[in-house]
Amino acid sequence: MKQAKLLALLMAVMLVCTSATDKKTTTIFIIGDSTAANKDISHGKQERGWGMALQCYFDDNIVVDNHAVNGRSSLSFINEGRWDKVLEKMRPGDYVIIQFGHNDEKPKADRHTDPGSTFDYNLAKFVRETREKGGIPVLMNCVVRRNFFVNAPENDDDEKLRTTTFKDGVKMIEGDSLIDTHGLYRVAPRDVAKRMNVHFVDANQITHDLEQGLGTEASKKLHMWFKPGEEPSVPDGRQDNTHYNVYGAHVVAKLLADALCEEIPLLGKYRVDADITVDRKGRGDYLSLQQALDHVDQSKPCVIQVLGGQWTKPQLPKKSKVQIVLREDAGWK
Repeated sequence: MKQAKLLALLMAVMLVCTSATDKKTTTIFIIGDSTAANKDISHGKQERGWGMALQCYFDDNIVVDNHAVNGRSSLSFINEGRWDKVLEKMRPGDYVIIQFGHNDEKPKADRHTDPGSTFDYNLAKFVRETREKGGIPVLMNCVVRRNFFVNAPENDDDEKLRTTTFKDGVKMIEGDSLIDTHGLYRVAPRDVAKRMNVHFVDANQITHDLEQGLGTEASKKLHMWFKPGEEPSVPDGRQDNTHYNVYGAHVVAKLLADALCEEIPLLGKYRVDADITVDRKGRGDYLSLQQALDHVDQSKPCVIQVLGGQWTKPQLPKKSKVQIVLREDAGWK
């Protein structure tokens, strides 16, 4: 009798441990270029990709695994073996967001593809092989560049923008209308999605409406666009109309999260929308909880979500209306 009770107790403990550690999650993989990629956050660097921020807009049932990399095209992503690594990790029911175009349009032979031909072929390859693994592909076209110039400046490599300063920026006069720089590279993903019956999110139209709606000046606030002395991490300033800063990445990630949930309603039940996210890995609005608290009016309702790690519990004023939500096994020291 005692042995039976002991065995039952052990089985109950094992069941609790298993349920606590074997969480059922769905992964959203992202493959793409620098506009979505994870970034170096050392020394206060402010550049972010929208894919880096996407986790902030889904709960812990969704794991965002961002494989987008600076400077990659659909061709170089395959040839460098990066796609094979995603396939190795993919499980049935996982999603793969596929977004290329910025670098496929560049002239270098190791990156260049043609819409209607090699570009479409690579996109179809991603779709087909995702489905073979039981995954769910989602095609997105490329986000816009902030180009209000009547004639787009010549740009053979967006990655060079990181080594420029404010004085190196284009001196052309800007107009009031955002001008497309992608041509058929923004059309091809939609065409492939239609032919192959794939989920499609029009990231190009979404970001076009965002930047056009903000206008010539306000749209600069989305990008790595800083005057000299304005941002400590780029003391000489920068005029980068391609890459997002922290604020811009979150604005775009939130819009794309909404679009994903509209296209795939099942994802909607995992959608979250805190006012502020804190994360030491740079996925959030702030790297430290104290920094976040210093920037909010605690007399007004505010939800701060904290992602992962151990944190010193803050002493909030009695009248504070701030609510702190711990995620990804985050805890107090």
